[in-house]
Amino acid sequence: MKSLFWLVAVFAAAAALAVFGRMNEGYALFVYPPWRIEVSLLLAAIVLLLFFALLYAMVRLVHHALALPAHVRAYRERRRRERAQGALAAALQAHLEGRFARAEKEAQRAWDEGGAPGLAALIGARAAHQLRQFSRRDQWLERAAAAGESLQAARLMTQAEMALEERDFGAAREALTALHESGPKHIATLRMLLRAERGAQNWEEVLRIASMLAKRDAIAPAVAEEFKAQAYVEILGRVAADRRGYEERLRRIPARDQALPRVAVTAARHLTALGNAALAREIVERGLAHEWNGTLVALYGELPELEAPERAREAVARIERAERWLSDHAEDPQLLAALGRLCAAAELWGKAQRYLEAALSFEQSRAAHLDLAKLLERLGRPADAQRHVRGAAEMP
Repeated sequence: MKSLFWLVAVFAAAAALAVFGRMNEGYALFVYPPWRIEVSLLLAAIVLLLFFALLYAMVRLVHHALALPAHVRAYRERRRRERAQGALAAALQAHLEGRFARAEKEAQRAWDEGGAPGLAALIGARAAHQLRQFSRRDQWLERAAAAGESLQAARLMTQAEMALEERDFGAAREALTALHESGPKHIATLRMLLRAERGAQNWEEVLRIASMLAKRDAIAPAVAEEFKAQAYVEILGRVAADRRGYEERLRRIPARDQALPRVAVTAARHLTALGNAALAREIVERGLAHEWNGTLVALYGELPELEAPERAREAVARIERAERWLSDHAEDPQLLAALGRLCAAAELWGKAQRYLEAALSFEQSRAAHLDLAKLLERLGRPADAQRHVRGAAEMP
């Protein structure tokens, strides 16, 4: 478009000069003693224009000649950036395709060309890590660290990911902690920190981070409950030898979390072993109100070692509650077997036999056979007891 404009302008100027020449009979006189030159005014104007055009062309030519080194440098720099960007793109593509040796080679090319050296170093570090060339990986990470603060977050994330893959949870926690200190706690880093804390068995931190992620809706509620249940189980296991300390730590667990099946099962078993039958019963009842669970039902039928009168009172209290569950779970073999054991503990022999036989009618189990064998032996029926002992032995 610009060239067309100039072409039209030249033709317009030529036409204007032609019209001017025909309408004007003036002349121009040039005197340089002893010479005198007389030309038409039109010719003088044309010569003058040609002179200025030639002068302009010479000035432009000199300018371009002087600027040529700068143009060459700019061209070379542009070509270098293009090569660096091409190498960086090739390195990223090769890494995503799983061709890690080629990815590292292309990352080296990108680094040598100087285009985005920090990103090239991170891709090279990831590729070397996948090739298990840890010395080269560390060299790449040093290059990335030297690339500047703008890539600090990406470098620390890369270090944490690679440490988690190697199950070096301490190094992962160190990198992620440094990342959190330098900026906001992003969801991705919190998820990685959760993995690191689980691996390092820092269960109190697992609880805290899982709760944070759940509040941000960053993990599914069921996943958060699973993480919290695992943490509570491990925490309770560490204090299971101290009844007072165990009960204090259990009280610090929210009631909703106490009702999680894994937590309730663990707490009930520990409390039974520690002799706190009432609290074990409360935990199981709360857990079953939250979610009906066969393991919890079976635990409800287990009593701790207590004095005979106290054991009988505890058994009767549990029988009363368990028999109310029968209205909704009349054919549950675990519930029937638990009632059978509780009735035996309360010396309600007839009811114990009926419940155990009913449990076996719905599901054959070694535990129910053995419980019934013990009961029949106590009732003076050794032949029937032996039959159930054989039934237990034949169970797979």
